Amino acid sequence: MYSVSDRLERLPFSSFHFRLLMIGGLGLAFEALDAGIIAFIIPSLRTQWGLSTGQIGWIASSTYVGFLVGALFSGILGDRYGRKKIMMWALLLFCVATFFNAFARNYHEFYILRMIAGIGMGAEGAIIAPYLAEFVSSKYRGRFTGALAGFFSFGFVMSALLGYFIVPMSDDGWRWIMIIASVPVVFLLWWRKSLFESPRWLEHTGQTAEANRICEAIEAEVQQSTGRPLPKPVATRKAAPTAADQQTAMAKLASLFSKQYLGTTVLVWVFWITVLFCYYAFLVWIPSLLVERGFTITKSFSYTILIYLSQIPGYFSAAYFNDRIGRKYTILAYMLLSCLSALGLALASGEHQIIMLSMLLSFGMNGVIAGQYTYTAEIYPTSIRATGMGAASAFARIGSIASPTIVGVAYPVLGFAGVFAMMTAILLIGGLGILFYGKNTRGVVLEEIHA
Repeated sequence: MYSVSDRLERLPFSSFHFRLLMIGGLGLAFEALDAGIIAFIIPSLRTQWGLSTGQIGWIASSTYVGFLVGALFSGILGDRYGRKKIMMWALLLFCVATFFNAFARNYHEFYILRMIAGIGMGAEGAIIAPYLAEFVSSKYRGRFTGALAGFFSFGFVMSALLGYFIVPMSDDGWRWIMIIASVPVVFLLWWRKSLFESPRWLEHTGQTAEANRICEAIEAEVQQSTGRPLPKPVATRKAAPTAADQQTAMAKLASLFSKQYLGTTVLVWVFWITVLFCYYAFLVWIPSLLVERGFTITKSFSYTILIYLSQIPGYFSAAYFNDRIGRKYTILAYMLLSCLSALGLALASGEHQIIMLSMLLSFGMNGVIAGQYTYTAEIYPTSIRATGMGAASAFARIGSIASPTIVGVAYPVLGFAGVFAMMTAILLIGGLGILFYGKNTRGVVLEEIHA
């Protein structure tokens, strides 16, 4: 009797996996669209509602407050009740809250609805990677999960295009963007109904009959799409899988801090908070920082589109290297490039230097995230995989929440150069942790990584 892992590991990449990638990736693209668009609607909100710099900082951070709550609870609930259910509810919450955000009448309503939408966004972002990683063999997992994270880049590019073309059309251009960001999600929800629950999770929770049924369906679909017989499974696990006792939500969360997983948890959390602090500080503030450097708003938005476009090759090149040199070394290479770019921005003076280095920083930071996303989705065992991913993503939202506000406060004191020097120092902290304590998980079956 072969395990789910044995059966999935020998499957070639096929249209089944590509469909999973598209369905999962589009959710992340809509999440990134909603997160990125705030940078372009802030100037309109500031003028329309007469907002102070402090209120702007709170609005920029509102989504990430919701992210923290959503990411934490989606991971815990995903390990307890299944990945698919939580993923569907998360996407629905995001869709509804974002739609009603278009009709906000004041700062307070906008803030609350952004926070609720953030809960859905955080839950979606935390659950989708561990869920989809459980369907893919170790041979392709690095490229698959890295490419999944790459859909963030499409969302950010779309947010830049909408910000450039839609926001200036009228005082209520930002309202139309909120509607555009929410309505297509309804079609994605319908498409996601066809997804299976994770057979690895089903096997772990003792639902072996359902896990076998899903494996048989996947095998039939892969064989039909490839047009050739599947190779025979090979036993990769030292012991036969057995159903684990169901832990409470608090017990799963507490296990992240047990002696067995504490080192992994500390490493992942520090890494996430340093990367996301710099990532969101850069993305949220770059249009405004360019304006402060003397660029017009129109030119700032057009250059921001170029900066966001640089995310695409960053993500997908890193996805390729995830399986070529491993997640650890991919992260380190792109982290080094990011640090050098941020340091260059601290010293840059000319317009072209600033734009080129900003594009390079965007490329490098998103390459780091492609490695980070893959690494975190596989470093914990099935029993706490979603909890580990969700908790790391939730804790990192402290950086997301704080970074727009901190940059807003720090810029008048440190200036353009000081902000990017600060980002360089913070990125170095995360990179050194991975250098000395990170594992290389390339080609290792999910069930054997922590062992």
